[in-house]
Amino acid sequence: MSLHHTDEKLVRMANQIATFFASQPEAVRVDGVATHINKFWEKRMRHRFFEMIDAGIGGFLPLVVLASAKIKRPDEGDDSAIGLGADAAEGAPGGKGTAAGESLSEPSVPESMV
Repeated sequence: MSLHHTDEKLVRMANQIATFFASQPEAVRVDGVATHINKFWEKRMRHRFFEMIDAGIGGFLPLVVLASAKIKRPDEGDDSAIGLGADAAEGAPGGKGTAAGESLSEPSVPESMV
């Protein structure tokens, strides 16, 4: 099955995130990928991501597939996924997180996990 250009870009982005976190300590890899996607991918991106993951298409790296269990599905109303809610502020500079206006350029992995 050939992928649409937008799908190819989504896979490439997810795999780039996983490639970065693959160089991190094993204990933070899955959470790092999930946290990054939860924080920075908009609802439409996560919606298509899960359509592809659920259908088993796309060519996602194994680390992306593992992290998908901790990525917030767009139709979920709670913030129990990693990198959202109270845990988003843990380890953030000043303990505030991006919701309080801190820089989006801060690392996606809380320092306490490194």
